[in-house]
Amino acid sequence: MVDKFIGTWRMVESKNFDDYMKALGVGFATRQIANVTKPTTIICLEGDYIVLRTQSTFKNTEVKFKLNEEFDETTADDRKVKSLVTLEDGKLNHVQKWDGKETTLLREVDGDKLVLVSTYFF
Repeated sequence: MVDKFIGTWRMVESKNFDDYMKALGVGFATRQIANVTKPTTIICLEGDYIVLRTQSTFKNTEVKFKLNEEFDETTADDRKVKSLVTLEDGKLNHVQKWDGKETTLLREVDGDKLVLVSTYFF
């Protein structure tokens, strides 16, 4: 089921990303740059691991994980979080927890697009 996520995905649009970054405490200057950046997401398999790379002119990140196994992650805004990625109803559900806070990144394939919905709970 993960196979449908494998590939290279280009960002087409972003909604409410600035509000999300504000809630995370990302500074004004970084938000301004991030809001105009259109990153490419590359998802591939390396053995039992899923590798998720995000590449842009601003910053590149990589996270490598196994489904259903908690792992340490440093986010693009340098938060140190405990993450867990599960596959639920054909969607990748990526939960990040730190300092009593939580954010969820829900990825799904819709036709030829990778859709990412971010929510946060503070």
